[in-house]
Amino acid sequence: MRHFLLLYRFRYADHAERRVPYRGAHLAHAQAAAERGELLLGGALEDPMDGAVLLFRAEGPEGARAFAEADPYVQAGLVESWEVRGWTTVVGEGAAQRV
Repeated sequence: MRHFLLLYRFRYADHAERRVPYRGAHLAHAQAAAERGELLLGGALEDPMDGAVLLFRAEGPEGARAFAEADPYVQAGLVESWEVRGWTTVVGEGAAQRV
């Protein structure tokens, strides 16, 4: 298993206010991915809240991509751009390639 980061760039400076109508659905989407063991951690960046980082554990990047495509925030246009990046983890509990 490998780690992948899903990186969001939010479209609006007032994301915290604009997300309100979609937040429940977004959190339910994230919780379902966490319960399946795919999403390990996720949350918005602070000061400023201009993006988010979600950490996935999987064989490949497809699950993180599918998550983004189905995310209510993405579908509502609150996310300006997103990308999935492989992350070579080598230190710490759960590292994919311990050294």
